[in-house]
Amino acid sequence: MALTTPVWDPGQYLRHAGHRARPFVDLLARVPDLPGSPPRIADLGCGPGNVTVLLADRWPTARITGYDNSAEMLDAATVAHAGPTPGGGRLDFAAADARTWTPPEPYDLLLSNATLQWVPGHLHAFPRWIGALAAGGTFAFQVPGNFDAPSHRLMRELAGSPRWRSRLTDTLRHDDAVHSPAVYLEALTGLGCAADVWETTYLHLLTGEDPVLDWVKGTGLRPVLTALGDDPGARDAFVDEYRAALREAYPATAHGTVFPFRRVFAVARKGGEA
Repeated sequence: MALTTPVWDPGQYLRHAGHRARPFVDLLARVPDLPGSPPRIADLGCGPGNVTVLLADRWPTARITGYDNSAEMLDAATVAHAGPTPGGGRLDFAAADARTWTPPEPYDLLLSNATLQWVPGHLHAFPRWIGALAAGGTFAFQVPGNFDAPSHRLMRELAGSPRWRSRLTDTLRHDDAVHSPAVYLEALTGLGCAADVWETTYLHLLTGEDPVLDWVKGTGLRPVLTALGDDPGARDAFVDEYRAALREAYPATAHGTVFPFRRVFAVARKGGEA
């Protein structure tokens, strides 16, 4: 079963940019020095480029390319961030689909932030991606590990209910969307890398009305919104049902709404120590 390809909304995605950027920063902090001078870097699934630009802060002379399959995201990234960087490097953006992408040249760092959960069977891509790394290069990624959380479980249950299943079957996330940390560790070490794999659960304190719904409208709910995009009445009816379920699962407190979010991280160095 193929998952509905979502239409992305950069503005909606960036509404929670600060919370979304934190895992990227935590991942970047564990990436070792890169072998190239200047280093060549790819950000696979760069979205609107708001965190891709942080790579130029860490490696000012780097040549960085952000790849994404969303024209909307690439347009936003190009307008906001493309061009020479202050340290003498360059940041560009290009269209690519992570499901089929093969690195066109050797990279010192291949990084992917919250993208691989959209790529069925992404473990099978690891050999060709790591194979394209320069000696001593790094493959680093972060994926959400919260598919059993109420935010995702309630969405799946509603989409699979009698009222919606005929229209939303293709919006249900594939069973192997994300693997356990142990599976990633085994896969990466089996490819000859020194790997550092870990998980973190963030407790995001969100504000505003229905903030968890507002969050998932920028990410996990996109396939549903896309599938119902030509029927505003049905789209609003689904969102209203989902909103009510989320309010019960994530009650507001005096200080905001707590949104626990587990993520899985991996940093794998080719032919070296993690």
